[in-house]
Amino acid sequence: MENVVNDVRIIMKETYAKLVSFKRKENRGSFNSELLKVLPQIYRYVSKRLNSAVANGKLNKGMFDPNDFTDQLFIEVYDNIDDIKTENELHIFLFKKVDELLEDSLIEEEFDHVFFDNIDSYSKQEWDAMEENYTQDADGDFLLLEELDDTFLDKSNYSLSHVFITEEEKQLADKLDASLNKERIYRHIQLVLNKMNMPMRTVFELFTNEGLTTKEIAEIRKTTITQVEELLTSARQLLKDSFEKRFLFESN
Repeated sequence: MENVVNDVRIIMKETYAKLVSFKRKENRGSFNSELLKVLPQIYRYVSKRLNSAVANGKLNKGMFDPNDFTDQLFIEVYDNIDDIKTENELHIFLFKKVDELLEDSLIEEEFDHVFFDNIDSYSKQEWDAMEENYTQDADGDFLLLEELDDTFLDKSNYSLSHVFITEEEKQLADKLDASLNKERIYRHIQLVLNKMNMPMRTVFELFTNEGLTTKEIAEIRKTTITQVEELLTSARQLLKDSFEKRFLFESN
């Protein structure tokens, strides 16, 4: 995933310079074609947000398409590129604008207290049933865009290193890594993320999937760095607890 993030940063730098040039020449067609090169990352982010809303019953399938949100970016970036001074500002601008569009359209999702309050008591069969229901309801419904590079749409980008970060925790991660493949890790993380509220889940995804810093996320989410760090810590703790309860306790 780190390589993908680095590739995006390089593409963003090249694209930013060309966008500025095309805007000066008032070449709208070339401008849009160039912007399209960096939209797969944004499209994937929108897809994940929509998938989560479907899985949580906050959105009916077919109600929205990721293009409903990403298409607006062509107008927003063209109108504002003169005020965007660097490629990093462009990166943040894209997420900020699409986040605003999403939150104007989606119902705020509440924290699933019932799920986390009962996490100690779920049996293996109950965990498996929840995962199966999640997979049937929303997994990958919106991850389709023929024109864009599908390397940006790889869904297996969560890893145990995103959850278990201290040296002591990495020992637990090694035990899990020995018995779980990448796809199983992805499905479990996504299942648990969908039980969190929107701010917590979004902060985790922006940090892990998109490689953004807590400062950048605070700007995108219009909040403080401290609040972002608290949400990220809480998300990791809930995920760590869920892995331990489901896969490391013999009783489960």
